[in-house]
Amino acid sequence: MKTQELKIEGMSCHHCVMAVRKELGKLENVKVENVQIGSAKVQYDESKVDEKKLAAAIEEAGYKLVN
Repeated sequence: MKTQELKIEGMSCHHCVMAVRKELGKLENVKVENVQIGSAKVQYDESKVDEKKLAAAIEEAGYKLVN
């Protein structure tokens, strides 16, 4: 499992945090450790999840991955 801090653009409130947490939480093989305004810390299985999947989930929530 890889642990990564993701930098996220466009978040400004608690609703943003919850939206990102919800979308990342839908991904299989991803454990959401912490989400706060501007970032998320996740653990994931690199053999099953790549950064594109993480970025797509963040975009689905309405924000942009800036890593």
